[in-house]
Parts: sequence; structure tokens; C-alpha cells
Amino acid sequence: MIKSVVFDLGGVLIDWNPRHLYRKVFDDEQEMEWFLSEVCTYDWNLQQDGGKTFSEATAELSALHPHLSDKIALYYGRWEEMLGDEIKGSPEILSKLKSDGIPVYALTNWSHEAFPVALERYGFMKMFDGIVVSGYEKLLKPDHAIYRVLIDRYGINPTESVYIDDNKHNADAAAELGFHAIHFLNSEQLRDELKGLGLRV
Repeated sequence: MIKSVVFDLGGVLIDWNPRHLYRKVFDDEQEMEWFLSEVCTYDWNLQQDGGKTFSEATAELSALHPHLSDKIALYYGRWEEMLGDEIKGSPEILSKLKSDGIPVYALTNWSHEAFPVALERYGFMKMFDGIVVSGYEKLLKPDHAIYRVLIDRYGINPTESVYIDDNKHNADAAAELGFHAIHFLNSEQLRDELKGLGLRV
């Protein structure tokens, strides 16, 4: 029997994407894609999700690419513009679980400097019974240690819990710890898989 559900945030409930900002900055799509794959990369941003400060990260990267320092500075200078809408259908699933009395939690790779903005912006954040944020813990998914922070802090039994993430590596790590892991593709698929686990969504 499922007694709790854990959500990732970006890519599951929130459409976060640096392209929302950089499409306003670059006229050329290919140039933008090069910049995001070679300069302000996913792995670079992940370091800040792990607790590194925006100012330190920006200074270091700008020193490596001085001719791009103005565009690098925008990454965290206009970070809020990377936040898109709620992902269609997902907040409704969260709300249904909550109204049915299922405890709901969030486990997210997110910078401690940026997270308060998202917490304030999205109304569904108030539904969670607990949230673990990598930037505060200085731990990152898929390291098992951050899942254990969630488990210990909120008394979660993984074998009686669902974990949902759009990143397959993070979902697999949860499965290794005993969670019923769902690799999120879209809200319809999520709803079907949760129903298959006996939840009313």
C-alpha cells in the first residue's frame, strides 16, 4: 500500500528551462544551443544546485570565457525568466493526492539562492508536507545521501512510497533505495502509473 508520494519539481511540476531566457538574448537558435551546451552547461548549473554561490560560479566562468561574460552574467542575473508555467496536469495530480490524505513531499536539485523565488511563485508549493532542497543540504541527486535526508527527516518508508522524477538517473537511484520509482514523461503517463499503484488520481 502506498502511504506517501515524493515529487521532483523542475520538469515534473515546473517548466524550468534556460531557453526561456536565452531565446530573448540570442537571435540564432544554434548559437544559443552551443552556449548552453558548451558554456553555461547543465553540469555547471548543477554545481550551484549543490550549494555553490551564484557570484562565485559567474566569476569563475566569466574568467574562462571573458568575451561571453555579459551573457554568462544573465544566467543568474535574470534567472527568474527561466521559470515557465506549471507543467500541465501535474499540479492537479498533486492536489488530488493531497485531498485524499496522502502525504506529499518534494525532493529537488535547486540552488538555495533561487529556490525562495519558486517557493513564492507557485501556489502548489504550499501543499507539500515537506521539501528537501539540494542547495541547502549541499547534496545532489542521484547521490543516495540526499534521499536518506528525506527519508530520515520525514519518517518515510521507501517501500510504501512513490518517487517521481523526469531525470531517469534520479528515478533509478530512488528505486535502488526501495521506492516505487516513476520516470516522468508527462502527466497522463504519471496518472496511469499512479493508478496502477492503487492511488486515486
